[in-house]
Amino acid sequence: MFWMLVLETIAKIRRLSLVQGKSIKAICRELKISRKVVRKVLRSEETEFRYERKHQPYPRMGAWRETLDRLLSANAAKPQRERLTLIRIFEELRGLGYDGSYSSGWRHAQSWAADRGSAVAEAYIPLSFAPGEAYQFDWSHEIVLLDGVTVTVKVAHMRLCHSRMFFVKAYPRETQEMVFDAHDRAFAFFRGACTRGIYDDNMKTAVDAIFIGRDRRYNRRFAQMCGHYLVEPEACTPAAGWEKGQVENQVGLVRERFFTPRLRFKTLEDLNGWLADKCVA
Repeated sequence: MFWMLVLETIAKIRRLSLVQGKSIKAICRELKISRKVVRKVLRSEETEFRYERKHQPYPRMGAWRETLDRLLSANAAKPQRERLTLIRIFEELRGLGYDGSYSSGWRHAQSWAADRGSAVAEAYIPLSFAPGEAYQFDWSHEIVLLDGVTVTVKVAHMRLCHSRMFFVKAYPRETQEMVFDAHDRAFAFFRGACTRGIYDDNMKTAVDAIFIGRDRRYNRRFAQMCGHYLVEPEACTPAAGWEKGQVENQVGLVRERFFTPRLRFKTLEDLNGWLADKCVA
């Protein structure tokens, strides 16, 4: 039997069981999924289940999406008492020549309503954190001399929100592999991972799509990494950098105390060894 779970659901199951210690029955009740699914996720210890489709269908709704969007927009602009039900809108679409099913139109209408939903609700971000609750992650660019050559390096910053302990490591570029390496080395340095990770709202190595408020679609590999470490990723609200203010301040502190005056090292490995000693100190 083929079944597929989104990465976020797999990560939730692992966190509820391995971090919060909830039973399979409690997880099933909370996430509204079967025991068979929960058992398979926990026993396999996998962070992803992939189903390869042999044939990709092209639903009939595809060519009618723009037309349905116009009908939905026009209907939403009418006074409340004059708005048509979705059945009536579907009948209008059929009158224009659409010969697909109502369920396809209903799913598209639900997606349309979610994309143009209510205004962003105000969110409360706590200024105090419990031990092991959260960390903040960010990048900065610094200029150093490596073997006599002026080089711009990307520096990964991670900061524990409770203890304010921090970790920094320099890389030649900001790629996804280097994001993974930075997390792996930081968790080894801290000797553990937190339950939440707070990130920039548009970190391209992690985020595929930005939705309303702090809702994001994370790319597959980043979501797998978070599922492996049992970390729940959390993006900041756009234009609200204060939500990860600790690591923002850390960037300025590290630049002032570590990278001024300009550092001179033979290799990048020598630089990172020196930075590790500074983090401990």
